[in-house]
Amino acid sequence: MKKTKRAKKSRTWVIKQHRDQFFKKAKVLGYRSRAAFKLLELNKKFNFIKSNSNLLDIGATPGGWSQVASKMVIRGKILAVDILPMEKIKNVNFINGDFLEETTQQQIKNIFQKKIDVIISDMAENTTGNKSIDSIRTNNLCAEVIKFSINHLDINGVLVCKLFMGDDFILVKDLAKKNFKTVEFFKPESSRSESKETYIFCSTLKSL
Repeated sequence: MKKTKRAKKSRTWVIKQHRDQFFKKAKVLGYRSRAAFKLLELNKKFNFIKSNSNLLDIGATPGGWSQVASKMVIRGKILAVDILPMEKIKNVNFINGDFLEETTQQQIKNIFQKKIDVIISDMAENTTGNKSIDSIRTNNLCAEVIKFSINHLDINGVLVCKLFMGDDFILVKDLAKKNFKTVEFFKPESSRSESKETYIFCSTLKSL
């Protein structure tokens, strides 16, 4: 019975993907994932990726966000990080490692050798089927990205990170507001309507 349910769920997911306009558009335009359109919408609203940005993409695989950034950043540096491997993208450096580990964070510091202008993260924990647990785990990841940003982002830099509406949302929001002068939330049209995901936009660090 469990196999039948899993197979049915898998078929439903495939059908949804093929009916999804952003999934189809991503294929046509050569983006590795529909998530590319989320970053395009976020940047259209907040205009934070510049031609000379030093940009860190956390949880980058398969590379949709890095692809978008690589078309905008001409004179800066892009570094993508993920625990999973990622196919090479022109003008994008890649670290195959766990962002939460100190060794990976030290590698990031070594590559940039300076404060970072933009940190983006579409990172999420693997789903368990329990929406409450999934929300808490992904929001904990967002909190870790914020903590990293406090120490490694330029004072006038920008952080954009995925989080879920639900458990721990307020804790993440409060952490951001404590450390950034500007904190806003935005759900792109390319996010699935049934998804609880939204994105937090933070800019300009407060003085420590």
